[in-house]
Amino acid sequence: MAGTLARDARRTDDRRMAWGAELVEGGTSFRIWAPAARRMALEIDGERRPMQAAGGGWFEALRPAAPGAGYRFHLDDGPVLDPAARAVRGDLAIVDDPGAFRWRHAEWRGRPWAEAVIEEIHVGTFTAAGTFRAAIERLPALVEAGTTAVELMPVVQFPGMRGWGYDGVLLYAPHAVYGTPDDLRALVDAAHGLGLMMILDVVYNHFGPEENPLPRLAPEFFHPERHTPWGASIAYERPEVRRFFIDNALMWLADYRFDGLRFDAADQIVDAESEEEITLELPRAIRAAFPGREIHLMTEDNRNVTHLQARGSAGQVELHTAEWNDDLHHVAHVIATGEAEGYYADFADDRWARYARALAEGFVYQGEASRSRDGAPRGEPSGGMPPLAFVDFLQNHDQVGNRAFGERLTALAPAPLLKALTAILLLGPHVPLRFMGEAWGERRPFVFFTDLKGDLAEAVREGRRREFAGFAAFKGADARDHIPDPNDPGSFEASKLDWAARERPVGRAWLDFTRGLLAVRAREVVPHLAGARAGGSIVEATEGRIGVDWPLDGAVLRLRARLTVGGDDPAPPPGRVIWAGGEEIAPYAVVFALETP
Repeated sequence: MAGTLARDARRTDDRRMAWGAELVEGGTSFRIWAPAARRMALEIDGERRPMQAAGGGWFEALRPAAPGAGYRFHLDDGPVLDPAARAVRGDLAIVDDPGAFRWRHAEWRGRPWAEAVIEEIHVGTFTAAGTFRAAIERLPALVEAGTTAVELMPVVQFPGMRGWGYDGVLLYAPHAVYGTPDDLRALVDAAHGLGLMMILDVVYNHFGPEENPLPRLAPEFFHPERHTPWGASIAYERPEVRRFFIDNALMWLADYRFDGLRFDAADQIVDAESEEEITLELPRAIRAAFPGREIHLMTEDNRNVTHLQARGSAGQVELHTAEWNDDLHHVAHVIATGEAEGYYADFADDRWARYARALAEGFVYQGEASRSRDGAPRGEPSGGMPPLAFVDFLQNHDQVGNRAFGERLTALAPAPLLKALTAILLLGPHVPLRFMGEAWGERRPFVFFTDLKGDLAEAVREGRRREFAGFAAFKGADARDHIPDPNDPGSFEASKLDWAARERPVGRAWLDFTRGLLAVRAREVVPHLAGARAGGSIVEATEGRIGVDWPLDGAVLRLRARLTVGGDDPAPPPGRVIWAGGEEIAPYAVVFALETP
């Protein structure tokens, strides 16, 4: 029954996947799009046979290959891995049987988005072992911390043993260092058993610079004349390419039962030549395929657009559920640290008004000129979007790891101010996201790390150091030489979570503080979120003083805060006070009240 459920859940029209190896009646079907090839052969467990040309650049074969069998394709110039391999072992792709996994929590259908409190984790540094199975052992600690959703940074196969995962090359295969496909299914299943949603970060805007088989098989997959910041642009207008990504998204949600996806750098998924851009077709295909489940889709989009999260006439989600709100992070970071270089320069002036706007309306930039973009306008009006259309954070993998030394805010900001900002994050009506360890005030860094070889490793090392040449602290080459080498295994090891810190007095104090806030959120705020239709209004935004009111469903949530030292504490706003900061945030002051009819 478990296998039947897994297969039936994939899509309502029961179509097969276009790419890769898939178990079917009579054996295993192998399909590959290789328009650059005159002929193609399939090798299974050392035996090679020709494949049949199926037209349009497709080759296919039906062979009696059992789950676990190793295979690869052969071009005239040698072997090549299946770009849609479901698993990898050495230089072979592995046939996977998703229906064989025995799900213990097959009845799971997800949780409402209003209940989301997200923990972003990197599998390799989340535990000492850095595997899917090891992560299972730590899930109860996330539940204890008030987390309701886990977001995995990308877990697909990438070059080397270590990396963030954003340079994936085999987008259908879990990274072998982390474990097998069934190990990943076991992690998702265990999370569901604890009531945790599971969200996967996927990268559909580029492939990694090494070990990508697609250029050999199908140069037409890319636009070599167009580039993203990380490589050649992808030809989404081609039906074969489109199916590659749509089927990939459906696979993660069906065969692994993830509860949602986060689309990395959606602004770099450029698809102007298609009748409907892929960022719109993807969510439509997903929602049509899983009508009975709670599926949550997030975008990271530097353009500050709102059409991807547009709601229906009754307020229902029709496309993407929410957008990662970098604007909130940036202005909060300026307030916490005083830093104003790089893209923080856009948020240094009028920081209190900008912070209040981010809290009330989502985006700070809603069409205004951006200094970091040479005065070009950025963004669309967002005040009409519901609070649940935004995911807010004070830290995430980018905002920590893209710093030269990967410092967390615990090393950069005064603890009382950081706790005050944390209270506003966790009690505000937007969806809060924390980076792993943030719940207990983790102090270990999270730096950028890779496992590349030769000239590419040197290019990444030097490129990383040049990236910070414009910052005052790194004007001299000597200063830049101290920036951690991404390819040094020590950079990876230094980024592993310090779980022992969670049990020390400082860690327990942080954990008690954040757990208390999330208990208030669950009890007082969450019941009023699902029906909230629009953003809030700014009541006050002067030097260090913030006031915002949010009309929710059957209530008004009110925030009053003083985030500078000195001055009068804010008067309690109308309604019932649900949280007021005490000695944990002194000398600052934060008050939340809820007014109901």
